[in-house]
Amino acid sequence: MNKYSPSKLIDLKSYLNQKNYKKIFILVGNKSFKKLEIKNQIEKYLLDKTIYYYEKKQPYPEYNELIKITKKLDEYNPDLIIAIGGGSVIDYAKIANILKLDENLKSKIRLNKIKFNKKYNLLAIPTTAGSGAEVTANAVIYIDKIKYSLENENIKPDYFFLIPELINIGTKKIKASAGFDAISQSIESLISTKSNSESVFFAKKSLIISVNNYLDYINKPNLDNAFKMSVAANLSGNAISISKTTAPHAVSYPFTSLFDVSHGHAVALNLTKFLKFNYKNIAHSVCDFSLLDRFNLIFEITKTKNINELSALLNSLAKKTQMELSFNNLGINIESDLEKILNGVNDMRLKNNPIQITKKDLPKIILN
Repeated sequence: MNKYSPSKLIDLKSYLNQKNYKKIFILVGNKSFKKLEIKNQIEKYLLDKTIYYYEKKQPYPEYNELIKITKKLDEYNPDLIIAIGGGSVIDYAKIANILKLDENLKSKIRLNKIKFNKKYNLLAIPTTAGSGAEVTANAVIYIDKIKYSLENENIKPDYFFLIPELINIGTKKIKASAGFDAISQSIESLISTKSNSESVFFAKKSLIISVNNYLDYINKPNLDNAFKMSVAANLSGNAISISKTTAPHAVSYPFTSLFDVSHGHAVALNLTKFLKFNYKNIAHSVCDFSLLDRFNLIFEITKTKNINELSALLNSLAKKTQMELSFNNLGINIESDLEKILNGVNDMRLKNNPIQITKKDLPKIILN
C-alpha cells in the first residue's frame, strides 16, 4: 500500500495472507463495531483465520478495562492484533501490546517505569480522522480519572490502513471533535519547543489539508474529503510523535475524564486562549527557533493576518460544527470545578509550551 493511498477492506485479505497470519485478536469500539457492521464486512476476508473479538466499553482508555484487554490478549496469544476504531481503541491496543501484568503495574505507569517490550504484531485501522494514533509513539491511559501518557517507539503499530468508507460513517459530532484534534495537533506541533524540521514538514502539510477540508468533511462528507482528513490526521500524528503537544492538550484531558467532553472538543475549549497567551508573550519564548516565524507560518496557512483573526477562525470552525465552547452551556461551573481540572493537567505537556508555564498560570488563562 502506498502510504497515502486509500485502502479497502479487501486489501486486508492480501496483507494477512502475505504475512501468513492465522490467529487474530480484533479490538474494536462497541459503537463502531455495531454501526459499521465490522464483523459482517471483514469476516469474508478472514474465512481461513481464527478470530477473537474484544469490544471496548469505556469512552476513553481506562486502566481497569486495559487490564481486562491485556489478560484476554495474552490468553489468546495471537499472531496479530487488529485495532479497528478511534484513538481510544488504538491506544488500548498499543498499550496492551507492551504490558507485562504484575501487582505493581499501576504504580509503574504512574511513575513512567514501564518496560516497552512489544509482544505481538499490530495493525491499526482508524475509524476517525483525528488523533493519528495509528502512527504515534505514545498512548494515553487514565487511572482514577487522571491521564498518563506512555511514550516509546515500540508502542507504534507495525502497519495501518486508511479506509475512507470506515472513516466516513461516523456521526457529525465524532467527526467534528476528531477533525479539530488534527487541526490542534498540527498547530501545537508547529510551536512546540521540541519541534524540528521534520515535525514542521508533517504539521504544515497536515494543517493545509485539514483547514481546506474540515468543514466539507463534516457537512458534505464523501470518500474524497474523508480520505483527505484521514491523511491530515495521520500527518498530524507523525508531527506530534516528534514534537509532542503543548498546553491546550495538557489542559484538555480533565475535561474529558471529569465532564465527558470528547477529546478534540475538549482541546477546542481552550486552544485559542493559549495561542493568544503564547503570542502576547512571544518575547519570552524558550524555543530555539523564531516563535514569531512559526506563528506567521500558521497565519499564512490559515489565511489569517494576525492572532485575533486566527482565534476567530478556529472558534468559528468549532461553532460551525456545533461544538459548544461555553463552559456554562456544557454544565461546567469553571470557577468551582477549576481545582479538580488543574489536578488532572498533564505537567509533561506543559513543558513543551513555547512560553514557560506552570499550573499556577493556568487559572488566569482558562478563565480569560
